[in-house]
Amino acid sequence: MTTIISDELRKKIASVTIFVTDVDGVLTDGGIIMDQRGDELKQFNVRDGHGLKLLIRHGITVAFLTGRESPVVSRRARDLGIEEVYQGIKDKGPFMADYLARKGLAPSEAAYAGDDIVDIPVFRQVGFAVAVGDACREVREAADYVAGEKGGRGAIRETCELILKVQNKWPDVMRRYGIE
Repeated sequence: MTTIISDELRKKIASVTIFVTDVDGVLTDGGIIMDQRGDELKQFNVRDGHGLKLLIRHGITVAFLTGRESPVVSRRARDLGIEEVYQGIKDKGPFMADYLARKGLAPSEAAYAGDDIVDIPVFRQVGFAVAVGDACREVREAADYVAGEKGGRGAIRETCELILKVQNKWPDVMRRYGIE
């Protein structure tokens, strides 16, 4: 791992058992394409998706939390094997606090990735807050970790790898693909 992280951040990452992520601007580049019928199209990064699948394979729950509603998001989640998808959530901070309580999780067990100011209240509810590289300034400043990559361009894959490496699960990933 070329990223140098503090012992404090390493402890935060080591505690993560659930990774929740925003969608637009995090799993996508933030662009929304609408066809002539008004149907929405989004472009997702395949490597980000594979990173999320790696987390799931290694016992970390993944969930989507977004303020918008889109059938495309449900479809992407289904393709990745993500069962927890929360759309149309306008006030994400209280939602996350309630969600963690319902799941019986401590805030320290949760990570969240975001890109815009609506995500800052969620950052306050989790132990490990991640901003994508092109997040707005306020989000980058509020985050525990700022990815070097942009939203929809590898930031989530980078974060997934960081979590797996800190939790010493990366060697298992490499073995699965015949890399020692």
